[in-house]
Amino acid sequence: MAGLYIHIPFCESRCIYCGFYSTTSLQKRDAYVDALCKEMELRPLAEALGDNHSIETIYLGGGTPSQLTGAQLQRIFQAIAKSYATDFENMEITMECNPDDVTSSFCNVIRQLPINRISMGAQTFSDERLRFLHRRHQAYEVRQAVENLRSIGIHNISIDLMFGFPNETLKEWEKDIYDALDLGVEHLSAYSLMYEEGTALYRLLEQGKIHEIDEEVSLQMYETLCEMLKKEGYEHYEISNFARPGYRSEHNSNYWKEVPYIGLGAAAHSYKRSSQEIVRSWNIDDIQTYIRTIQTGKLPSEGETLDLKTRYNDLITTALRTCEGIDLNQMVKEFGSSYADRLLKDAKDKIERGLMRLTPNESIPGNIEEKKRLGHLSLTSKGIYISDDIMGDFMIVD
Repeated sequence: MAGLYIHIPFCESRCIYCGFYSTTSLQKRDAYVDALCKEMELRPLAEALGDNHSIETIYLGGGTPSQLTGAQLQRIFQAIAKSYATDFENMEITMECNPDDVTSSFCNVIRQLPINRISMGAQTFSDERLRFLHRRHQAYEVRQAVENLRSIGIHNISIDLMFGFPNETLKEWEKDIYDALDLGVEHLSAYSLMYEEGTALYRLLEQGKIHEIDEEVSLQMYETLCEMLKKEGYEHYEISNFARPGYRSEHNSNYWKEVPYIGLGAAAHSYKRSSQEIVRSWNIDDIQTYIRTIQTGKLPSEGETLDLKTRYNDLITTALRTCEGIDLNQMVKEFGSSYADRLLKDAKDKIERGLMRLTPNESIPGNIEEKKRLGHLSLTSKGIYISDDIMGDFMIVD
């Protein structure tokens, strides 16, 4: 299996926290869609993905994909079908949308496309905090968007939430969670507000105009989130992601499992696995240069062949994000015993402190110690909140 990611970098306005590549200039949408379709022709499956892979998930992210017109979206899916001979039946096909874009007329556009999953950036149900973020929707529009999507048969909806706003209280965060649960969505992603260098939010922090929330309060917010969603039947399957049974994001889950994927568009990344090599590549993060290069029949990308150490570090920062953690048996097969033994040695103290758990692999013959050595290493609820520190301790830097 493999995934297809298509980056749509257009936004009507820019949020103060966003570190993704995007632009508020919409004039180049047609030319950009032309370039996307041409890039598909320049990236045949076998060459882009490696051995015997077919596309099984599609994800339109951004930016704001819902800034494209119906005709532009139609062209993209026609090109996918033509270049990759993809049968859209039974595939998970996700599109990110801004809540205020999901009008009745826009839903009529979606109805004509194979899209069956929508991911919306609600962020908060406080209009005051939405204005702070420079979000262009109002809180009531999230509910209206969900109702519009349900009316056309979309039964797989995800929303994003943020917590840890300056001066936000635990009670205010609980209300956001209650409002999200009241929508009855199948999937929810929640992130602590991050101050990424180069963003408008980071500049406000540097200027002393705002202050980060207390770390202990932020931890309480995360624990509250986990407890409330678990009580409502959501599965906490990745550090920031919660799903009703059967509604995990297949596309994003594949990233954490090292499944190959093609990334199309400016700033998009790709991951190729074959029996000969594993390659990570990325497109240039400039729309104009991206379009111009594609028009000449060349790919605007560069890449690197991953060595064993880089792959090990990637595994640490992806698999440990999931509830299953690292499959040590699979790790031995791909990396050899020395890497797995090193990881277990480094993890011993964290297991004893209750930050990690080692689950025996009952399918492995032998004694309990061997079952553990080839089992699953994962974070506990206590370890999840300091996951970055734990992962950092495992990284090979020499």
